[in-house]
Amino acid sequence: MLHRHRIGLLEGDGIGLEIVPATRTVVDTAVAAAGVAIDWVPLPVGATAIDTHGSPLPQVTLDTLAELDAWILGPHDNASYPPEFRGQLTPGGRIRKHFDLYANIRPASALPGVPSVSPRMDLVVVRENTEGFYADRNMAVGSGEFMPTPDIALAVGVITRAACERIAHTAFDLASRRRKRVTIVHKANVLSLTTGLFRDVCQEVGRLYPSVTVDDQHVDAMAALLVRRGAEFDVIVTENMFGDILSDLAAELSGSLGTAASINASRTKAMAQAAHGAAPDIAGQGRANPIALILSAAMLLDRLGARADIEFSAAARNIEDAVRATVAAGVATADLGGTASTDEFTAAVVARLEA
Repeated sequence: MLHRHRIGLLEGDGIGLEIVPATRTVVDTAVAAAGVAIDWVPLPVGATAIDTHGSPLPQVTLDTLAELDAWILGPHDNASYPPEFRGQLTPGGRIRKHFDLYANIRPASALPGVPSVSPRMDLVVVRENTEGFYADRNMAVGSGEFMPTPDIALAVGVITRAACERIAHTAFDLASRRRKRVTIVHKANVLSLTTGLFRDVCQEVGRLYPSVTVDDQHVDAMAALLVRRGAEFDVIVTENMFGDILSDLAAELSGSLGTAASINASRTKAMAQAAHGAAPDIAGQGRANPIALILSAAMLLDRLGARADIEFSAAARNIEDAVRATVAAGVATADLGGTASTDEFTAAVVARLEA
């Protein structure tokens, strides 16, 4: 009998309605070959949820996610929602905040056959996901941005020791299973109290991992180093805004945001969510690139494999290998210079998994 695991499935908006089903097809094929199976739990979210439940993130979705420890979320297009929902936190943001998904883990690795500035890059950005200067994340109630007058806007950045410690442990644990190097990114020469605290706490945690080499860089220098010597880095740990910027930069240097995998995780829950948006301009045309979400799902499976059945990790490796082999063989969607449709690319990956 196959080992089974329940995973939530939220299609989202725009191309989410194409790339989420494509990802499900690939995952189903891979886990079946590994001797395990998934019971999918489809849940309403986004524009369709507004039509059916009166909210882009219904309470039933949050309640059901609380019963699960893993789910896949498609991109959202909140700019197209009715006016009363546009100013709200996005569905993905609300889910992330509700479940305290404090670690945004974003690998950047070049795919064979995809032109890249840094073809030997193979790193992971570990981004603290709950604090910093992002106004939607750093306050328990309300926003970290406010205007005392119409002509003055202020932002409050928050850095706490507890959040620094838990993201540092995430980074060092990951590095201990990779090439054993962590680079701490900060701006302590200017933001000495906030990002200085981040740097210092990460260094303290690093001393608990003697096998891991630690260095640190200012964020502006780090951006230049990624361009010049991106292949030298292993795990980069940084605060929220710096991590957002550097992970996008690393994705483009290694190939494309269309291939950039990502998960948002806590100690007990994880959400696979591609770094790119809903691309409403190409939605429904069969041109969407599903690679980023497929690889995000593979990260999710690998996490399940470490916590439950090792077969899920085997399925994750097979998905990664199949995607790389498919692209290397010249099968790609238009954004990567190919001619394959979303369905054709998915079918090619499935064929490799079945073989």
